[in-house]
This record gives sequence, C-alpha cells and structure tokens, in this order.
Amino acid sequence: MNMIKGYRRANGKMGIRNHLLIIPTVVCANHVANRIQQSVPDSVAIPHQHGCSQIGEDKERTFNILAGTGKNPNVGAVLLVSLGCEVINARELQEEIRKTGKQVEWIDIQDTGGTVKAIQQGIEIAKQLSAEIQKIPQVDVPLSELILGVKCGGSDATSGLCSNPALGKTSDALLSQGGTIVMGETTEIIGAEHIVAQSAINEEVANKLYACVDQFEKEVERIGADMRGGNPSPGNIEGGLSTIEEKSLGCISKAGSAPLKDVLSFAEEIPGNGYYFMDSPGNDIECVSGMAAAGVHMVCFTTGRGTPTGNPIIPVIKITGNEHTAVKMNDNIDIDTSAVMKGKETIEEAGDRILETVIKAAQGELVKAEILGHQEFSISRISISL
Repeated sequence: MNMIKGYRRANGKMGIRNHLLIIPTVVCANHVANRIQQSVPDSVAIPHQHGCSQIGEDKERTFNILAGTGKNPNVGAVLLVSLGCEVINARELQEEIRKTGKQVEWIDIQDTGGTVKAIQQGIEIAKQLSAEIQKIPQVDVPLSELILGVKCGGSDATSGLCSNPALGKTSDALLSQGGTIVMGETTEIIGAEHIVAQSAINEEVANKLYACVDQFEKEVERIGADMRGGNPSPGNIEGGLSTIEEKSLGCISKAGSAPLKDVLSFAEEIPGNGYYFMDSPGNDIECVSGMAAAGVHMVCFTTGRGTPTGNPIIPVIKITGNEHTAVKMNDNIDIDTSAVMKGKETIEEAGDRILETVIKAAQGELVKAEILGHQEFSISRISISL
C-alpha cells in the first residue's frame, strides 16, 4: 500500500498540510485578518463578505463553513478575529473548532481597542501559534486516510472525453486502497442524475440525490430564471459543450465506478471512507470551499478552458485534456492528459499519472496553485441580507 506524509491531530485525523489559519468572523474583520496574515509567514487567511446581517440558513451556513475550515486536518492551529457586534458568535466558533483538540485563539477588534491594536496583538499571538505548530512532526500514514475532492470547471469538450474519465480511474485506484472520494456540483449532474443514482448503495441514498436536483430545479423555477447561458457558461459553449446534459455526462465520470455511499449536505463533515456526493453549487470557489470545510485534504480539478483558482488550506491540482490550454496556461496546469486525445496514452495510464501527482502532493510537494499563492475562498449565499 502507498504511504504518504501527514500530521496526526489530537482527534486522530491526518492532515497533509500544517497551516496556521486566520479566520475573520465577519467582513468587518477582513482587513485586520489580512494584515496579520501578511506579517506572519506560512499563515493563511480566509476573508469573506459574510458574518453579519444574516439569519436562518445563511447564518448557519456561514458558521458551518468557517468552523469546518478551521476543523480541517490540514490546519494546525487557528486565530479568530471578530469585530464584536456581528451575528456569528466568536466564542461558539472557537468552542466548535476546539473540539478537534487544536489550539484556537481569539481576538476582538472592539475589545482590543481598534484596528492598529488588534493587528499588533494578532501578530503576536499568530507568531506564537506558528512556532507551536512547527513542532508537530510529520509521520508516515497510509494512502487509505486520504480524502480527495473531484471537481471540474472551465470545462470544454476535452473534459468529458479525456481528463474527467482519467480522473475517474484515479478515483477508482484511491478507493481500491480504502481512500475517500467526494464529488460535488449538484448543478452539473442535472440530466445525468439517474446514472449517478444507479450507483447508490440503496434506494434511500438514490432518493437523497434526486431530492438535491429537484430542490435546485424548483429554486430556479421559483425565481423565473433560465439556467441556460449560465450553465453551460459562455466559455463552456465556446469550448464545444452544447447542453447541460452533455456537460453533466462528462462531469460525473470524475468519480469513477464505485458505489455511491451517501449524499451529504454542503460542507457536511465526511463520515467515513468510500465515495460520497456533496450537494453544492457548481461555482468553482464556493464548491471547493465547501469541500475543504467538509474535511477534504485536496482537490483534483479538471479544466479544459483553464481555471487558475486554488484554496487557502488544501492543494488544488489542475488537470487538462486540452493541449492548447496546457501550453497557454502552463503556469497553472499540473497535469496534461491531452496525449489520450491523440491515442498516445490510455485513459488508465493518464489516471495513474494523476494518482502519482496526488501522492506527491500528499507527501508535501507543492502544486502550482499553492506555488502561485492562489487562496480563493467564498461562502455561497442562500437568501437576502437584512
């Protein structure tokens, strides 16, 4: 069995990175969080536009994604930065993340005395936290502990013909070693949901999948919108994808051929090994952020047109089946599978190469999105602001 390098956390979970994460609880704390992050090497921050003027499901979603991101095993310690009057309760957030056993500190801008003092205090605390997590040793762990998200974005015709099926072979290989696969993007299985449902382990799981698609379609109908033109996007159409059904048939091949174990809500913690579907937006950054909050260690991201985005706490491996994109966006693309399109490589061989890159990344090798500093993060909105 393949072995990877990991950081064993207090709750027994394994992480492949050891980040100090700075979390602003509200948009008003973004500047302070960013300034602290800029002053403390190897720290990362997740600025966002939420945390106040939210109620109900929106408030719950923001809390869950912030908490889940802090609980991700790729995070060694957390510093929370609150303003002091937002709807997200910083104390509750601290307690939730502390359930993992990791150190979670908290500063409040209003209590500290404003921006300058909060930045100064935050830098001091963050440096202490960073020094502490540097002491955590790397250990050998089996590949079976790896949780891999599979995602596509900026798709074109080569995605469904080449890179997605190759990633499906990678998924099968990881699952055969006891690992875990998470596929998202409810909007991008529409028209092919019956095929995904056929792989479900029982009728209950299949019905949960159908319910996700039904809820999304009803919401689009409620607002009187037409999804066409938004999905497939103009770029998808220019790249040769004519309908959402065509796009979906290519999209679902990323997960391989394993049975679907369960359907999870957005950012819900992954309960065990196997293949799971996460009800999520197709939006690249929102979907990957939700996967990270669910506990995914890294994401394999196929793209025909070329998508540069990454994530603050998890590696995002970029894979293309388009040889022109591989050349034009060489700075961003980790794996070129276009040889499959030319008959010079089999889909199985391309899948093996993807798995090799996954293992190297899990052993600490930086992927291009990490090298370039791509740290995109976003929380999807459900309803109105107050």
